[in-house]
Amino acid sequence: MFSVSRPTDAPASLARRTKYDSEDIYQAICDIFYNKCYLCETKEPHDINVEHFRAHMGNDDLKYDWNNLYFACSRCNNIKGDAYNNLLDCCNPQDNVLKAIKHLPPITPYAKTVQIVINLDSAPAKATQELLNKIYNSEHTVNKKVSGSYLRKKIFDQYNLLLTQINNYYNPVATQAEKDATIERIKLLISKEQPYSAFMNWCILEDDKLSQLLEEAIN
Repeated sequence: MFSVSRPTDAPASLARRTKYDSEDIYQAICDIFYNKCYLCETKEPHDINVEHFRAHMGNDDLKYDWNNLYFACSRCNNIKGDAYNNLLDCCNPQDNVLKAIKHLPPITPYAKTVQIVINLDSAPAKATQELLNKIYNSEHTVNKKVSGSYLRKKIFDQYNLLLTQINNYYNPVATQAEKDATIERIKLLISKEQPYSAFMNWCILEDDKLSQLLEEAIN
């Protein structure tokens, strides 16, 4: 997961309480979440939902609450359903979602699982880890097995881009100018705007040298 900052002013159409996914709401949510699903971090997903962080269960106050609307792909929304109402909140600056849940990328293109490791002993952290494990690793239906494998492949592809830059940085014959250019590319790959940024950030956090060098860019 990745942290975001939500503006306090809600889109105008939300006040009418007729739709929670009108065009202005959708566009605002898209901008806030960098056009990424807030759970799996897929960029520009094919099927997009304006999702309720806490299931509204017919409660209009929750249904039209600006602070309860999140950007999710339909796959994650389907897996989450109304079962997870106590997650770490990526819109809450007090919930350091990146540090609370370690995301470790697949080590091959068709790895069977990714590792989602809890770093915080709290009920929301445990619930978040459980949900993310289902999102990335679930095989309880044929569809989830296939889509999960495809998701892990996309994460690996992004990780491979990062790994190339890491190898370039540690190349023993790299010049300082080449190292500097490589660092800028790594900063781009770990930025929140990029897909699967939590996985990429944790690759850097696990590297003793790069984690210090890129400390201010990790987010």
